[in-house]
Amino acid sequence: MDQQIINLYDEYTHKPLTRQDFMKRLVLLTGSTAAALALLPMLESNYAKAATVSADDLFTEYITYPAVAGEMKAYVARPKKEAKYGTIVVIHENRGLNAHIEDVTRRAANAGFLAIAPNALSPLGGTPASEDEARALFTKLNAEENVKNFINVFSYLKTRKDSNGKFGSVGFCWGGGMSNTLAVKVPELKAAVAFYGRQAAAAEVPSIKAALQLHYASLDERINAGIAAYEEALKTNKINYELHMYEGVNHAFHNDTAGNRYNEAAAMLAWQRTIDFFKRYL
Repeated sequence: MDQQIINLYDEYTHKPLTRQDFMKRLVLLTGSTAAALALLPMLESNYAKAATVSADDLFTEYITYPAVAGEMKAYVARPKKEAKYGTIVVIHENRGLNAHIEDVTRRAANAGFLAIAPNALSPLGGTPASEDEARALFTKLNAEENVKNFINVFSYLKTRKDSNGKFGSVGFCWGGGMSNTLAVKVPELKAAVAFYGRQAAAAEVPSIKAALQLHYASLDERINAGIAAYEEALKTNKINYELHMYEGVNHAFHNDTAGNRYNEAAAMLAWQRTIDFFKRYL
C-alpha cells in the first residue's frame, strides 16, 4: 500500500482529522470514492481477528479500583494456578480498552504473568463501539487525573494475593507514551516497555528507575522524531534501556487487527523480546 495512504491514516487517527477531511484526502490519493472505500477495510481495525488466546485455560475477571473521580475499570488475566506472579500493566492505544488489548492481556497471562489492563475512558463512561467516538473522548480526558488513575493501579495491585509485588508496564501508541510516563512517575516500576509511544521529556528522565525496552517502526516519522533527544537523555543519566528499530514497518505494527499496518514478523519478534524482558526483571 502507498505509504502516503498509511501516513494519512496515521494523521487521521492521531491528529485527529475529521472523518470527512480524511475521506476527502483519501479520495484524492486513490483517485476515486470507490477506490477509497475499497481500501478502508485494509486500514481500519477488525476486531473479529482480535482473539488469538482463549480465556478457557486462564483466570480472567473484570475489576474496579479507585480513580481520582469515580472508578477505573480494568480487565485481569493470569494463569489458573493460584500463585504469586510477576505483574504487568497493559496499556491500550487511543481507542480505550477493546478486544485486541484484552487479547494482549491474555497473551501476557499465557506467558506466566498476572496482567491487568485499565481502561482510561472509565471516567467518561468506558469505550464506545465507534473508534472515532473513542478517539474523540481522549481529547476530553483530564491529563493530570488520567496519569493519577494509572498510578492508582499499583496501589490496587499491592492488595492482590496473586501478585509478587514486582511491577512492569507495556503500552502501545498512546499507551506506549503512558508506559514511558509511568517509568518517570512510579519509582517501584521495575520494567517498562513502550511500543511506538511518545517519549518522556528529557528533563524527566533522571526520575526513571525502571529498565526500559523501546520498540519503534522505521516508517513512523511522527513518533521517531522524539527518539534522539530521549536516547541522549537516557544515556546521559545512565538509564538501563534497550531500543529496537524494526525496518520497513509502520506505526501499529504489533496490532494484528490493524490491517496493512500489522507486520507479523516484527510483531512476533517484538513480543518475544517483551516477554523475555519481563521474565528478566519481574
